[in-house]
Amino acid sequence: MSPAGFSRRGLLGGSGALLVGVAGGFAGGRAVTSGDAETAAEAASYAFRGEHQAGIVTPAQDRLHFAALDVTTDSREELVALLQEWTEAAERMTRGEDAGPEGAVGGSYLLPPDDTGEAIGLPPGGLTITFGLGPGLFRDAEGRDRFGLADRQPEALRDLPHFPGDVLDPRRSGGDLCIQACAQDPQVAVHAVRNLVRIGFGRVSVRWSQLGFGRTSSTSTSQATPRNLFGFKDGTANVKAEEPEALAEHVWVGPGDDPAAGWLAGGTYLAARRTNMTIEVWDRQPLGEQEAFIGRTKGTGAPLSGGSEHTEPDFEMPGSNGTTVIAPDAHVRVVHPDAHGGARMLRRGYNFVDGSDDLGGLDAGLFFIAFVRDPATGFIPVQNAMAKNDALMEYLRFTGSALFAVPPGVGEGEFVAQALFA
Repeated sequence: MSPAGFSRRGLLGGSGALLVGVAGGFAGGRAVTSGDAETAAEAASYAFRGEHQAGIVTPAQDRLHFAALDVTTDSREELVALLQEWTEAAERMTRGEDAGPEGAVGGSYLLPPDDTGEAIGLPPGGLTITFGLGPGLFRDAEGRDRFGLADRQPEALRDLPHFPGDVLDPRRSGGDLCIQACAQDPQVAVHAVRNLVRIGFGRVSVRWSQLGFGRTSSTSTSQATPRNLFGFKDGTANVKAEEPEALAEHVWVGPGDDPAAGWLAGGTYLAARRTNMTIEVWDRQPLGEQEAFIGRTKGTGAPLSGGSEHTEPDFEMPGSNGTTVIAPDAHVRVVHPDAHGGARMLRRGYNFVDGSDDLGGLDAGLFFIAFVRDPATGFIPVQNAMAKNDALMEYLRFTGSALFAVPPGVGEGEFVAQALFA
C-alpha cells in the first residue's frame, strides 16, 4: 500500500487467487448493480504467477487492451532488467495494487509518481497480463542476432505468411514483444498497458495497439457463447479450461517439441489477426443467406443440420437444392477440426469499433487471438483454407497480423521468460 493509502488493493482489503464481495458502484459510466455475478467479476483477482501465464485459459474477461512493442535498446542487460521490472509491476497490478511501491500519490512531490493514477479506487477487475515474444526479438530484419538469443529462437516463431486476401497494414502488424491485458473494466486494462509502457520508456516503443470489447469466445464451460458483430455466436467449439487433455494436445508446447526452445515448454503461441468486417454490406443480406454463409442459425447457434448449439454439424446431410444443408463454403465447415486433422485452437478474440473509415463506414470487426501449440499445424492451415474457400471472406478484410511465443508461467522469484536468458 502506498504511504498515502491510495493503493487499489488497500481500498479493497484481502488477497488470494480470487477476491469477491466488493460493492458495485463506480463512476465514469460503469455499471451500478447489486447482482452477485457482476460484482464478483469486478472484484476478481487472478494470480500472476503459476505454471502457465494467466490470460489464456482464464475465463475470458469483457475488455482487452493489446499492445505490440519494438525493443529500442541494443543492450541485453537492459532487456532483462525491463522484463524483471515488468514482472514486478504486473504482479502488483493484477493484485489490484499500484504499478510501483510508492504508487500514484505516495512519492515525492519533486518526482513523477510510479503509477499514473487512473485506477485509484478501482477493484482488480479480473485483470490478467500476458506477455509474448516476437520473432524480431531474436533476429532483426537482416537476420542479425540482436541479444545473443538467435540459437534459442523456436522454429515455429516466424512471421505469419501473407494469406490470400490479406490487406495488411504494417503499422498494425508484427512486434518484438506483446502485452495482452484483459479485465472486466476497460480502465483497468488500459491502466496496465499504460504503466508497463511507461516503465519501458527508452527501451521499448509501442508499434501498434488495439482496444477490444465484448469477448467473442468462451474459455470456460462456465461462460455462455458470446456473439460477434455479425450477430452470430462465435467460438462454439473453442478449447475450454476444463479440457486438460485437449489443452495439452492443442495449446501447451511440449518439452520435446523443439530442442532449441526447451525454455518454451509449458508456454504457447499467440496468433493475432485484426479482421475488419464490412458491417454495412453484411447488414443488407437476407437472414437465410447470412445463416448459409456461417452454417449455423443466428438465433440459437445450432448447425443448420439440426440440434442445439453444441450438436456436431452433419456435413453430409442432403439439402433441397442438390447439395448439402451446410454448404461446401460455409464457415463452420471450412474451419472445422475434421477438415484439419483434428487441429483445435483456444480462441480469445474481441470485438472492436475504431471509429469510421475514409468512406464513412465503421472501422469495426474482430480482433482475433488464438493460442496454439504449433502454428504450422494448428493455425496456418486453417487460415489458408478460410482465405481460399470461406464464403465469409466476401465480408472480411485482414488488416493486421502477428505471431508471438508466450513463455510458460512465472514461478516465485522468477521473471517473465527467465529460462530464455539462462
